[in-house]
Amino acid sequence: MTTMKNYLINSKLLLVATVTLLISCGDTPKDNAPWVDLFDGETLNGWHKLGGDATYAVKEGAIVGTTTHNTPNTFLTTDEMYSDFILELDYKVDSTMNSGIQIRSNSIPTYRDGRVHGYQVEIDPSERAWSGGIYDESRRGWLNPMTDNPAAQKAFKQNDWNHYRIEAIGDTIKTWVNDVPAAYLIDDKTAKGFICLQVHSIHRDQKAGTDIIWKNVRIITDSVSKYSRNSPLTPIITKNQLTIDEKKDGWKLLWDGKTTDGWRGAKLEEFPEKGWKIEDGVLSVLSSGGEESAAGGDIVTKELYGDFELKVDFKLTPGANSGIKYYVDTEINKGEGSSIGLEYQILDDNLHPDAKKGNHEGSRTVSSLYDLIQADVNKPIKPIGEWNTAYIISKDNHVEHWLNGTKVLEYERKSDAYRKLVSESKYAKWPNFGELDKGQILLQDHGDLVSFKNVKIRAINNTKE
Repeated sequence: MTTMKNYLINSKLLLVATVTLLISCGDTPKDNAPWVDLFDGETLNGWHKLGGDATYAVKEGAIVGTTTHNTPNTFLTTDEMYSDFILELDYKVDSTMNSGIQIRSNSIPTYRDGRVHGYQVEIDPSERAWSGGIYDESRRGWLNPMTDNPAAQKAFKQNDWNHYRIEAIGDTIKTWVNDVPAAYLIDDKTAKGFICLQVHSIHRDQKAGTDIIWKNVRIITDSVSKYSRNSPLTPIITKNQLTIDEKKDGWKLLWDGKTTDGWRGAKLEEFPEKGWKIEDGVLSVLSSGGEESAAGGDIVTKELYGDFELKVDFKLTPGANSGIKYYVDTEINKGEGSSIGLEYQILDDNLHPDAKKGNHEGSRTVSSLYDLIQADVNKPIKPIGEWNTAYIISKDNHVEHWLNGTKVLEYERKSDAYRKLVSESKYAKWPNFGELDKGQILLQDHGDLVSFKNVKIRAINNTKE
């Protein structure tokens, strides 16, 4: 009888053990993903510091960043650059400290003296609770805030370890905070860059010596899509949309990404019936053999602009030529050729012969003030086939051309020096060239395939009385 009783007890124990094992295996399935550790738990090998003077050290198997007064944001940065990846890490932050994880970020001498810029996955222990949101550091500001995601806002744990998962695949970035979906962004501004652990600058009334701690930093770069997770969130798409900061600052879409509203042919009452194409949020002037304004012709805004800021993303094809003109008067030169106005040149400098022409040396190269002023030869132009960003600001007759966040030239419109340049250029025959108080914005048809998107403008109130 005792033997039978022991047998039953042992059988029950075996059954319980088996069930427990099965449940345990089901809860923690084996992770066969090709993870690579970015931190070895002992040293900062593979990392270097950029930006400010906050300190980083390894303590008890973790990276510890410590705040310092009188220094800008500091970034512990990977030596390696990454394009598509899945990143996971754990961190702990003081409830008084803002921080973040930089991804696909860069530092180049021509951009704000080497300042780190790019996507940042926010660490935000404040009442706002935007941890896991995506901020564009030193560039466009907030892209994917947490305003409409209360579940993610509640996922962050104060003064405790938190786990981030970050996926960057193609133009899509997704984040999770403690396994809760946080951000879902579609944006193609930057495809590759380094990863950073940020120690944010602090105010004088904040305590120095506060720590931000990271551990278990690992990455997948092989067969990334295979290990990607689905997100139930609705993606935020930035193409032809205003960011929350742009809306706040008074920017407007100059092209809506879908229609021809607000535009017409420079020598037509309506938009050209041929020569231009709108497809997938991109506006393209089509190739017609390189002849100026011979197909659809230039297009101009229906509205006139005085002082303004203008941003345009453009993409060249090999050997292509086009331009962005401003202070255009379509009543001038109604015959053959392009309408007349100041021009931010768009050109393939390597293949198009215009790069070696011009009444002022180099003044027909990309981002130059066409035929008048050469852009900085160290300009950060991206390869043909990639998107570049032109930025023009004109305020109180002071004009600047920027390319991909770098100022490449500036001049004083209507000044004696400006008028001398005009007198020595192809524009000398046009009285008061480029001196309109208000004019149209123009996208040029020069017979080559060139594409545009994210066309945005902000009218500036003139400060002169």
